[in-house]
Amino acid sequence: MNKNVLRLLVACVALIAVFASVIAHAQTALTPIQKGLSRIGAGLAFGLAAAGAGIGVGLAGAAAIGAIIERRDLFAMYLLFIALAEAIAIYGFAMAFILM
Repeated sequence: MNKNVLRLLVACVALIAVFASVIAHAQTALTPIQKGLSRIGAGLAFGLAAAGAGIGVGLAGAAAIGAIIERRDLFAMYLLFIALAEAIAIYGFAMAFILM
């Protein structure tokens, strides 16, 4: 399977889970199935954000280590790129709390 197709499929599943959770959470009296969908949406929101952040930190960290060898004076900028990738996991964590 092509990587782009797989990424699109994962994004669609995450979007459907988030929409299902938002719709289930918008009603005042939630049935057990709606509560379950809300929890699944929250779990997917955090899980996929954490997986994306892990991939981002891995790629940025490897590139930063290689770049530090060449130009040590740009260490702060490399650290900033790694922190930006980690922020994605924090956004997913916040979204999971919002959905629950």
